[in-house]
Amino acid sequence: MFKRAAVVLLSFAAGLARAEAVSYLDEVQPIFTHKCVACHSCYDAPCQLNLGSSEGLLRGASQQPVYDGARSKAQDTTRLFLDAHDEAAWRQRGFHSVLEGEQGQPALLRRMLELGHSQPLPANERLPEDLELAITRSNSCALPDQFEAYAAKTPLGGMPFAVTGLSDEEYSTLQRWLEQGGRVARQELVPSAAEQQQIVTWENFLNAPGARQALVSRWLYEHLFLAHLHFEGDETGHFFELVRSRTPSGKPVDPIATRRPNDDPGTEFYYRLRPLEGVIVHKTHITYPLSEQKLTRVQDLFFSEEWTLEALPGYGAQRRANPFETFAAIPPQARYQFMLDNAEYFVRTFIRGPVCRGQIATDVIRDQFWALFQAPEHDLYLSNAEYRQQATPLLAMPGQFDEIGDLLGLWRNYRDKRNDYENLRREAYAESAPADWSHIWAGNDNALLTIFRQHDSASVRKGLIGAVPQTIWWMDYPLLERTYYQLVVNFDVFGNVSHQAQTRLYFDLIRNGAEVNFLRLLPADSRKSYLDDWYQSSGKLKMLLDYTTVDHHTPSATGLAGGDPKRQFAEGLLQRFTAINARPDPINRCPGAYCHREELPAELRQAEQTLARLASRPAGGLRVIEQLPEATLLRIELSDGRREIYSLLRNRAHSNVAFMLGEELRYQPQLDTLTLYPEVLSSYPNFIFNLPAGDVATFVRLMEQVVERRDFEAIVERWGVRRSHPRFWYYFHDLAEHIRETQALESGVLDMNRYQNL
Repeated sequence: MFKRAAVVLLSFAAGLARAEAVSYLDEVQPIFTHKCVACHSCYDAPCQLNLGSSEGLLRGASQQPVYDGARSKAQDTTRLFLDAHDEAAWRQRGFHSVLEGEQGQPALLRRMLELGHSQPLPANERLPEDLELAITRSNSCALPDQFEAYAAKTPLGGMPFAVTGLSDEEYSTLQRWLEQGGRVARQELVPSAAEQQQIVTWENFLNAPGARQALVSRWLYEHLFLAHLHFEGDETGHFFELVRSRTPSGKPVDPIATRRPNDDPGTEFYYRLRPLEGVIVHKTHITYPLSEQKLTRVQDLFFSEEWTLEALPGYGAQRRANPFETFAAIPPQARYQFMLDNAEYFVRTFIRGPVCRGQIATDVIRDQFWALFQAPEHDLYLSNAEYRQQATPLLAMPGQFDEIGDLLGLWRNYRDKRNDYENLRREAYAESAPADWSHIWAGNDNALLTIFRQHDSASVRKGLIGAVPQTIWWMDYPLLERTYYQLVVNFDVFGNVSHQAQTRLYFDLIRNGAEVNFLRLLPADSRKSYLDDWYQSSGKLKMLLDYTTVDHHTPSATGLAGGDPKRQFAEGLLQRFTAINARPDPINRCPGAYCHREELPAELRQAEQTLARLASRPAGGLRVIEQLPEATLLRIELSDGRREIYSLLRNRAHSNVAFMLGEELRYQPQLDTLTLYPEVLSSYPNFIFNLPAGDVATFVRLMEQVVERRDFEAIVERWGVRRSHPRFWYYFHDLAEHIRETQALESGVLDMNRYQNL
């Protein structure tokens, strides 16, 4: 009797649970954030299904990919929160619902979750070889009436895909929510009173009357449209974006959806700050600070000097192609200094950016290098008006016209202009004071940057990280501004193959310009040997075909001499700029017997000392490098319950990076190295090892002994966190938690699209 009563009570309780409405904001979106957003965000979300917000969920899915390097025509833009604002508008753009059932069948989302839940993965085992996981895989994007065929063909294709799935509780919550109709709610971010006051102040400034103000505001918008803006000193964790709106301050924002930020917005528009909606994901989270001090700085930079403007420039292809002409009236010193003040932000926009993926874009750069900037007072484009007048017409950039038949002609035209500029520049600097240490900008800790490339993505950090790199960039204003406009403002991720090819080819010229500019800091008689090292094999052909002559005669005044002046320069840089080097690195550049940070507990100092044996050694002497992916994360657990996280980055060596295709032909795998650093240095972890600090010595010893694949697989079996690990999500999200603990403003959900099946 008691047993039957208990069953009745349990049944009654279950019925109550089913009847109680599931909250989308409190129960459903947190599950999506924890288990889905790591794949379903940004442009590369499978089937464009973005689960970081209710708007993305309601928009649904599309069979048309954003990334298509072979399309002959540009496609319509499908940017969330911008190109359409309700379900009906997205249906007209070809998106189909994942929440509504069709022809008596459950909703597509429900069926995908059911398929995933019915096929649990064996705990921490390698996934089947025939399960395609690469980011280049073709997504099926099955329509509702195609689902049964999809499930039969791809039984492991349920959601979450190829990873430890939902817990029973999470699965039950989502199923009950879908049974109740899958209702969603919008979570609107409401600015605090202090934020609202700053919003009004900045909008009043940007929309102030006058032609000079209009031109400055336009330039500022084109340089901040991508930023996740935050107000310094505010603890709410809110972020905002700068948009052009049809409505003025005080009214709801009505954004103008132009294809590019420098397209014509019409005759009446207003610059507005609106809260960012949706889950913050790390790969698109490029922060920029606003404050009263920043506003004062902007006003001083752009308006303290008297300058005149005859007429506001219009919009169009020529204006997009040459921002140096478009904004010529604004003192170039103001423009360059504004970018230098937050140089890490600007380099992030074109190195990390929201484009999300693209080997063809990233294979123009080395896997690890440093970036420096030319001091404004020693930049001839700023200081010499006659030179600036000659140079400006030559700084136009391609990509505004995308007719495929004109690709070669357009490319040659802009290449020749760029080379004419380089010749002009070389001659002008040869007649100026030789470059010395004072010519390197050292205004703040943005002055020294490190860039890492991980195959089809890249990242940027303040400070000089890693071993002395093969190449160093030294950027002046024309180099920095052209890179920003070419890869950020003018780049159209929805563009066709011609547009994307022009963008990539011109960026190759910019990189070459930054490298050649750095050579001016080295002795003249050493430059050829370095250039030959950077452009080996087919790179020599590129030097003849597309680049211009390098100055091998004008001396440097840096006082370097001896057999390896580049290394001497790097050592001098580290000594002279210690005060602004944001990330000292004793692990990869061990200064003596102690290869660890000093302020650590003894247990972690010993771990770093041991891990340092893996850093900065070529693959010829450390065979395990051949087995490692680009971005491995090491999670070291200490005996007191704390943990430290290290990035172990594989730096692939190349004979040159001068061509758009055939990268595998230029690999030099015996020269690959590893950089090990105590931070999460990638938005895209490829694999995680979790090990107690007491195991570090054994881990490193086994890594050093790897000869064959099976040797490495034994390490993976012992310490690896595979996609099927029962605690995969705990370890994966702990990486983002580490970022939150150490750099709270930079925290966001990491991307697992590149997590490998080791």
